[in-house]
Amino acid sequence: MKQIAFALALTLATPAAWAADKLPLSQISNYLNGLKTVETTFTQVNDDGSLSTGKLWIARPGKMRFEYDPPDSAVVLARAGTVQIFDPKSNQPPEQYPLKRTPLSLVLARNVDLGQANMVVGHDFDGTATVVTAQDPKNPDSGRIELMFTGDPVELRKWVIHDNAGGQTTVLLGQLDTGKNLSSSLFSSKIRSGSGNR
Repeated sequence: MKQIAFALALTLATPAAWAADKLPLSQISNYLNGLKTVETTFTQVNDDGSLSTGKLWIARPGKMRFEYDPPDSAVVLARAGTVQIFDPKSNQPPEQYPLKRTPLSLVLARNVDLGQANMVVGHDFDGTATVVTAQDPKNPDSGRIELMFTGDPVELRKWVIHDNAGGQTTVLLGQLDTGKNLSSSLFSSKIRSGSGNR
């Protein structure tokens, strides 16, 4: 499984898209603030090494939808300050928790400012991409997010969520389709998996 994850990481970016140097935090903040809508596919590497795939939509500020492929077929929805997890295999209502308690709230914020005090705890360049590790200064116990960006042009390629229990979940992004109008029904709480939005 580790070999699969390594191979996926290697295919994240073509050489032409690699950054030549570390991107400044101000440039990354401007990029994220200019990112209004995104549609893409994703591959998720779970903490136990298993893989999940699906489709992702983002509408900043505040909205995100993960729709997982079968056999998972789950939907994770962020809207109105809340994250909801819809599990089609469960008869229970969706799990809910505040968006601000997850590091993804940093990406979905109305105004991203990575220059804030105590937000960025790591800013590195691995030879091909800029890696920014950030936490919510107001909720440092909610975990941290590691964001990888390629340059020329700047593009978000993956993120890793680190929880406080020591677990991590990696999301590798496909080609980003940005700037298109997304249906509001994608982010409706009256949602079900396989909703025909693909």
